[in-house]
Amino acid sequence: MDFFDRFAIPNPSPVIYASMVAIGLTVIAIIAGVTYFKKWGYLWQEWLTTVDHKRIGIMYLISALLMLFRGGVDAIMMRAQLAVPDNKLLDAQHYNEIFTTHGVVMIIFMAMPFIMALMNFVVPLQIGARDVAFPRLNALSFWLFFMGAMLFNISFVIGGSPDAGWTSYFPLAGTDFSESVGTNYYMIAIQIAGIGTLMTGINFITTILKMRAPGMTLMKMPMFTWASLVTNAIIVFAFPVLTVLLAMGTMDRLFGMHFFTTTNGGMDMLWANFFWVWGHPEVYILILPAFGIYSEVISTFARRNLYGYKSMVGSMVIISLLSFLVWTHHFFTMGQGALTNSIFSITTMAIAVPTGVKIFNWLFTLWKGKIEITTPMLYSLLFIPTFTIGGVTGVMLGMSAADYQYHNTMFLVAHFHMVIIPGVVFAMLAGLTYYWPKMFGFMLNEKIGKLSAWIISMSTLLAFIPMFFSGLDGQARRMYTYSESTGFGPWNMVSFIGAAGLAVGFALIVYNIYYSTRYASRDISADPWDARSLEWATHTPVPSYNFAILPHVKSSEALWDAKKHGHELFPGEYEKIHMPNNSGVPFIMSCIFFVWGFSFVFSLWIPLILTTIGIFVCMGLRSFEKDHGHYISVDEIEETENNLRGA
Repeated sequence: MDFFDRFAIPNPSPVIYASMVAIGLTVIAIIAGVTYFKKWGYLWQEWLTTVDHKRIGIMYLISALLMLFRGGVDAIMMRAQLAVPDNKLLDAQHYNEIFTTHGVVMIIFMAMPFIMALMNFVVPLQIGARDVAFPRLNALSFWLFFMGAMLFNISFVIGGSPDAGWTSYFPLAGTDFSESVGTNYYMIAIQIAGIGTLMTGINFITTILKMRAPGMTLMKMPMFTWASLVTNAIIVFAFPVLTVLLAMGTMDRLFGMHFFTTTNGGMDMLWANFFWVWGHPEVYILILPAFGIYSEVISTFARRNLYGYKSMVGSMVIISLLSFLVWTHHFFTMGQGALTNSIFSITTMAIAVPTGVKIFNWLFTLWKGKIEITTPMLYSLLFIPTFTIGGVTGVMLGMSAADYQYHNTMFLVAHFHMVIIPGVVFAMLAGLTYYWPKMFGFMLNEKIGKLSAWIISMSTLLAFIPMFFSGLDGQARRMYTYSESTGFGPWNMVSFIGAAGLAVGFALIVYNIYYSTRYASRDISADPWDARSLEWATHTPVPSYNFAILPHVKSSEALWDAKKHGHELFPGEYEKIHMPNNSGVPFIMSCIFFVWGFSFVFSLWIPLILTTIGIFVCMGLRSFEKDHGHYISVDEIEETENNLRGA
């Protein structure tokens, strides 16, 4: 293959060339801005080399918000294409690329980093720790995710995006049907990001189990920490499956192996099985931290302790176990037999039970509570009925016989979005608003926040309820057009209006951030919500060491009990604190991974070999490096604490 042909755009169009120009101008503007304001040193010392879990959390958050709008543009284009019959806005190839990238971006590169953002920022504070167990590994986890996301996103302008769906089923994803390098991007970019996520899972399990504050037993951990522990356990068991699967897919495409071919001993259903062995636990990797956020928010603004603490913990553990026993419901219609379908139909319905337990726990927490309607609480309250609609339709899909009617229709698309948007996106927005003052030292505007919450929730119903009806009427998913005689036009137009409403709601969130950054008061307390757990017991802004004296915990709501019952949270005196040093190695190593991935995508073997050597060199340097961190003296701690108290 000629060098130019490798890098040529498969479907040249003004949109692609405009995107290339926009990306180039954006990069130039960023470089010029950082140079003009002389911020290269600050950027390198404070952000690119940081190992502080709080800064890493903020970088995850920024990445997630960027990917939210990247994936949102894809969604708007899809709904616009389907808004009217026989539309010519997109051709079949572009539509395939857009719905593929929309799914990958929203699941892997938006929802996952949003969860990691809150997990990174909040969990060490909630357990009274000064950092995570492996700070440098945490930095490498973020940068691998980020470089994987960037590699995936350049596919649009260099080589072409993947077009085999976000599940990338073989043989469609094989070289016979997906000839461009788009699916190579899929295999390699997700592989790089997935390795980072697996590292995060190991890191946070260790952090939660080994670094809790004195007195904090497992059954005294806040619910978000419990959700994070269970989630990371799922990650450690599920993501190696994805790692192996993507490696096998890469070998099929680049080296002519036959793992997933229909000839030469391959089995195309092997991909579907492995993908959903990872893919369905992935749904709970997304939703369990969201449940943890709702638990924190609802108990805070109901002014009551969380009802049924032990049953909440138990239900999360049961969900995590059952999540690995339901994957086959994704291919009830693919000929596996009545017995297999029946078994997985039962496990699918069983997993609804512990989920239902959590709904009732939140409702009982609200019962007789002194409810205060703030923006985070509004998202939490709107979540319950909206998510229930998605959950009930999931039980319908779990009936294997009925699934023959629902499968591969817009009914399934509506179900998935009615679960993920209220179950994950509402929670992330609630968590973003709730923890914003702790992250940035000021609060987001409540009026704008509540307006955006109502618009987003109503638009979600408007966008996806019509899909249930068009799906039951026979509208297939993944189809880029339809004739007027089908009668799908009115349903799809309403869905487009709902999608436009969602765009307005998210635009309002951006405006809220801008408005609050400019006008919100910086004179807020460390605990502006009158909250219940340890992350609100430290200063705002949070010092680098989190807690000058490690807290001593006596209940699952340590701060609330300290405020109401006079428990002494911080007994003892100041002692010097050991902290890790910053390091540029994770960032440099991730840049090498980016070039490594790009080389793999285009089969550039010499750069691939050189970057592979570079990766091992970085690992070797770390192995022999003598970096024992640094100590913060008692005098420095006293000065910092006095300044923060006076701020």
